[in-house]
Amino acid sequence: MKNRINHFLTAFTVLAVLGSCTDLEIEETDSIISEDRFDGVADVQGAVTNLANIIAGGDLGSQTGLFALNEVSSDEYIVPTRGTDWGDNGRWLSMHRHTWNAELSDIVNAWQQLNSIVFNASRAIDAKSVETTSGDVNELKAEARFYRAWAMHWILDMWRQVPFRDINLPNTEIPVALTPQAALDTITADLNAALQVLPTVTASDDIERKSTPTKAAANLLLARVHLNKHVYLDSSPNSADMQVVIDAVDAIEVDGYTLAAPGDFFDIFRPSNDVETIWWTQSDAGPRIWHTLHYNLNSPGNAGGGWNGFSTLAEFYDLFEGDIEENYGAEGNPLNNQEERRGWVPNAETANDENLGIGLGFLINQQYEQDGTPLNARENVGGVPLIFTREVEQPEYIAPGDNADLETSGTRMTKYHPNEEGGDRRTHVLRYRFGDAFLMKAEAMWRMGGDPTVMINELRTTRGAAVLGTVGEADLLAERGRELYQEMVRRQDLIRFDQYLRAWNLKEAGSDHLKIFPIPLADALGNPNLTQNPGY
Repeated sequence: MKNRINHFLTAFTVLAVLGSCTDLEIEETDSIISEDRFDGVADVQGAVTNLANIIAGGDLGSQTGLFALNEVSSDEYIVPTRGTDWGDNGRWLSMHRHTWNAELSDIVNAWQQLNSIVFNASRAIDAKSVETTSGDVNELKAEARFYRAWAMHWILDMWRQVPFRDINLPNTEIPVALTPQAALDTITADLNAALQVLPTVTASDDIERKSTPTKAAANLLLARVHLNKHVYLDSSPNSADMQVVIDAVDAIEVDGYTLAAPGDFFDIFRPSNDVETIWWTQSDAGPRIWHTLHYNLNSPGNAGGGWNGFSTLAEFYDLFEGDIEENYGAEGNPLNNQEERRGWVPNAETANDENLGIGLGFLINQQYEQDGTPLNARENVGGVPLIFTREVEQPEYIAPGDNADLETSGTRMTKYHPNEEGGDRRTHVLRYRFGDAFLMKAEAMWRMGGDPTVMINELRTTRGAAVLGTVGEADLLAERGRELYQEMVRRQDLIRFDQYLRAWNLKEAGSDHLKIFPIPLADALGNPNLTQNPGY
């Protein structure tokens, strides 16, 4: 394996490098190099583009790595082993059951790619001599600060230790491991510096302008960091931190961002402009579509069809208003007083060429072809009717008779539809949006002793849900689940509300050390400044 230095930082020492197959050959076209150190990069624009590409692709942009660790490890998803599919040496079930170890590929790859962003962003930020770059160098460096803060936040959140290398030191210098407080200080400093330079992009501006860092994106990340700060420091919520959350969200509102109009919830995830999208990346949307859909569901432009993997849990599906046994209807016309966010499933009357017979939100019960024909499962499991059940009853294949049940088990969950501009190969995946910011502000108010009921009911009314009499801790967590499923916040939310270690379907209650992940083995052995996290 040969990688450019732009993908360096898989390991920080010679030992880790030897174990990780990372090539350290430096190309002079990429960097300005002195005898024993990096002096930054010659092309800052190219370096920042590279950072965006790392975030958009690989284990930071697909259904694996970062997404899987924060979704499959929560009560939103289970990925059962369906016959010979989705076994992967127990990878997916280990995430659901919290039985991972330091060699799980999703942990290793996410760690490596996030750390590569921190290192390469530092090179761009500290560039001392810029020879070939185009564009506003100060703005490009502000983007690099945002990307570094984004990556450091995830490393802090998932590992509580953040390796950091001062690129002004000799190349042989081993990176230090920032404590949570030191990491928070660095993240906050990066975001505050970036906010002074990043452009103001309003909700009404062209959607393409929201694919790069903006003031609104930096403010949302600032709010998220401070909302979770007490978790990282193992302390109690601080009113000053909660006020930072509120102020940051207020600044986002000043830029025109607001809740989408009733009936427009799923439009937020389409490749067109809307009033909620704050930051999106040019990631392949296919893994957000096909990871959950069955092989026989319509698959325009995707000859392989769905991958039939991810299903949600019945207890999560039951958080939403409406008849739990039925979700049929047409887009924008939910049945049985269900809220908009639960979505819809086309049936024999409402399936058509536009929706392809594929719904959005939570897909349950009989599935249909676009002409209204009821679909069946594959012939090799008996061609039984393709009926998605409310729950996955068992995690993996045990006997031949299980194949049909496992192939059709579990309610499916998606916010991205394949019949959009670019089809399943469009490159538009949402990262930050106003609904999240709105709920963070409501939670911050509550943690300061305020009453968030009015705010929560404003959101619920907009989404077609009944108003609540009062809103407490459980209501806030449930509302974040209903609003933000599949958006990589559920693990973080469950930890913050002290619900991550409880038992749920096919998972037993766990111990406290499972709130963070183990340091990958090569890095734990190769960098004496890193200490393996307790329990691993």
